[in-house]
Amino acid sequence: MADSPAEDAATAPEDGDSPAAPVNRGAVTAGKGKPTPKRSEAERRRRPVSAPGDRKEANRQYRERQRQDRARRQQGMQRGEQWAMPPRDRGPVKALTRDYVDSRRRLSEFYMYGLLVLLVMLFVRNALVQSIVPILVTVAVLIMLVEGIFVGRQARALAEKRLPAESTQGVRMYAAMRALQIRQLRMPKPRIKPGQSF
Repeated sequence: MADSPAEDAATAPEDGDSPAAPVNRGAVTAGKGKPTPKRSEAERRRRPVSAPGDRKEANRQYRERQRQDRARRQQGMQRGEQWAMPPRDRGPVKALTRDYVDSRRRLSEFYMYGLLVLLVMLFVRNALVQSIVPILVTVAVLIMLVEGIFVGRQARALAEKRLPAESTQGVRMYAAMRALQIRQLRMPKPRIKPGQSF
């Protein structure tokens, strides 16, 4: 006579005794316990500061942030920090070129002062002065060109000698243009004084 279902259940092996017994677990995943927040609510929680109520206030805050960012960048650039500089001023080659140009006083750095004098002389109603002005302009341009070429070549040679692994593209023009600037107005500001070794 066949065993009853009760006896079958009593004689059935326990879990773990039979390796062939299929186990179905994890069919239903547990919930998070709370509903998913709406996108607008999540964004509102993420914002550190609520947006201003009107456009005028938003514009004022935007201009203030821009002003603070410009001031921070300007101060960093004056200190010679790489992150604050425009791409044309970044890198060790450009820093070496600036130091080379700033290490000496040159005629070309007084070029702007000379231009102001020539501009004043143009308004002088004197035949002698008017005849001298074109000659002075020609001399000033020649000095600027010769010194610019010389400074550019020297700066490139120095960069190739000290930093052979770095690219020296654009160094000559960069050095010549910096030499033309008035020392007090150069950006980034000079790190060394005239006559100081670098």
